[in-house]
Amino acid sequence: MKTLFKNIKELIQIRDPEIKKVDGREMKELPSIKDAWLLIEDDKIVDFGSMESFPENNTAKIIDASGKLILPTWCDSHTHIVYAGNRELEFADRINGLSYEEIANRGGGILNSAKTLQETPEDEVYLQSSARLEEVMKLGTGAVEIKSGYGLTEEGELKMLRVIKKLQQHYDIPIKSTFLGAHAIPTEYQSDPEKYMDLVINEILPKVANQNLAEYIDIFCEKGYFSVEDTHKLLSAAKKYGMKPKIHVNQFHAIGGIKAGVEHKALSVDHLEVMTNEDIESLKNTETMPVALPSCSLFLSIPFTPARKILDAQLPIALATDFNPGSTPSGNMNLVLSLACIKMKMTPEEAINAATINGAYAMELSDVVGSITKGKKANLIMTKKIPSYTFLPYAFGSNNIDTVYINGKAID
Repeated sequence: MKTLFKNIKELIQIRDPEIKKVDGREMKELPSIKDAWLLIEDDKIVDFGSMESFPENNTAKIIDASGKLILPTWCDSHTHIVYAGNRELEFADRINGLSYEEIANRGGGILNSAKTLQETPEDEVYLQSSARLEEVMKLGTGAVEIKSGYGLTEEGELKMLRVIKKLQQHYDIPIKSTFLGAHAIPTEYQSDPEKYMDLVINEILPKVANQNLAEYIDIFCEKGYFSVEDTHKLLSAAKKYGMKPKIHVNQFHAIGGIKAGVEHKALSVDHLEVMTNEDIESLKNTETMPVALPSCSLFLSIPFTPARKILDAQLPIALATDFNPGSTPSGNMNLVLSLACIKMKMTPEEAINAATINGAYAMELSDVVGSITKGKKANLIMTKKIPSYTFLPYAFGSNNIDTVYINGKAID
């Protein structure tokens, strides 16, 4: 089936197929066509142009997009959408003065979520997670990565990864799966954390690989969690199974995790709220994508990723939600876009590039989504009638999406 959008106020993020990501000053540019048309057939983008070259006598279904913008759906490259329950009581604890780290040290945080996950039947975890996935799709997300990490036992981690696989089978958007067994040290291993790392590497990782449950490996490289030595050890083990690193680093402290990730050719290094000059230098001339998670900074009241420092070093940056029950109970990429502009001083052009084409790169989906490119999936956002794309991050409390199209079909 063909669908032809006409009178599009502006068709945004038009790229040639060879453009996989944009860096530094290139991120200030957002190629577009004003007063445009766009032709899709079945699930693919087929053609586009200005209304001066509108294809008359076309047999396609016509949609008049007068006053509206069309751009690619958001590509959310860092989420924890699969979990059970919530952590609203800890939210109140933080308001009353406890820090995220203090809550974690008394058995809350990730360990709290792990206990709930372990006690919740797999079918129920799937139902809760699918509802969250449908929510973010309605908010404009057309590709997503999902991590495990709230199991922290062999059965818990495999349960989470099976739920991710079930989501991949039932939802027609690109979903990437990441094994994050090294998310926190379970209570019973606190006195012997090396024993838990041995469990992750020697027992759980081989089963994840043999059951084909994850493409990527992750670790929370941070003080009080896992060391740089642990990171080298896990990433080396995962490489034998063909699993690429996408790792948590520099959320609270800079301990050398970025350098370790780069040495293992990490696809992305994520969080980056704390960045040293050495960290910046280690990312130069690499294929590793820095990923910022500004809604996590908002929710935890911690520093925001220094995006200007990263961009001024001519590095790329991607934006993602970190959707999870403890530090970011929101998968709203529209809010992330606004926070990047308001709190990280990114321009609207930089933020949209970071949330689309660079987000796609951080999931190895550059050939599938992330731009208006012939042959890519017709995963599209059609806005309401708004003045310009700058209005998207500007009107941070409003939903300015009219319709989301996944594989060329409008979703309810």
